[in-house]
Order: sequence, then C-alpha cells, then structure tokens
Amino acid sequence: MRRAGLFGVPRVRPWSWRAFLLGCVVIAVSAVLQGICVALGAKFYFAAFLPGLFLLGLVAGAPAAVFAALFTVPLVWWAFIPPFFEFSALSSTNADSINLFCLLAVLLIGLADLCRETMSIISRGGLKPPGESAATNPQ
Repeated sequence: MRRAGLFGVPRVRPWSWRAFLLGCVVIAVSAVLQGICVALGAKFYFAAFLPGLFLLGLVAGAPAAVFAALFTVPLVWWAFIPPFFEFSALSSTNADSINLFCLLAVLLIGLADLCRETMSIISRGGLKPPGESAATNPQ
C-alpha cells in the first residue's frame, strides 16, 4: 500500500487482489449496518452501501468499487427487500430503488475516481505550468 498525499489515506492498486478483498470487506460491513437499519424499521435498502462505495472508490479505485456495486444489487434484493432471503419479482418501487442506487453508484464512483486522481497529482507535486504558447503571448 502507498500513502496518498492527502490526510494519509492508504491506497491500494486498483486491479490487485487486495482491492477486491477490500471490496468484499466493505460490502460485508455495509450489509451488517444495513441489517441493523432494516431491523430498526428503515426502508432505505441501499443507504449503508453508498458511503462504503465512495470510500472504496477512493482507497481501492474504480474497478473494485464497480465490483462492489454490481455485487450489492443482488445482495440487497436477496437479503433486504421483502420477502427476506429469497428472490421474488420486484415491484416498481423496488426496481426504482435499484435504478436510483445504480445512478448514485456511478456518480459516487466517478467522484471518488476524480478525487483519487487529484490526490495522486498533488502527491507528485501538482500540475506543471504550461510553457509559453501562442495563445498566451502578450503583444
């Protein structure tokens, strides 16, 4: 693992086995938190998974976060959408929840990837100033 230049966040190579293992750990922790929320009566099936996807995208990169997002949809459908622990036909409300999760997951993973690239640029010393060009030539 390498340290990024911002807040000492440990980073994992995006396509490594550690990244995907971290994805599985994030899914498991999010599932436990979501189980607690569902036990308390919450109807937001994907609420605990979205922050985990963002942090996973920030630490392990977009491939692991996409893997986690794709694995989350059938997990939530099976474990948290009633009837519990079985696949059944989705109602239009549940299908809309899955579609909204997919949209938010794409946006959060993209934002995390941009933040990750920004941290790598900062750790390398920032952007270099461009050389003299015809567009900036004062005459």
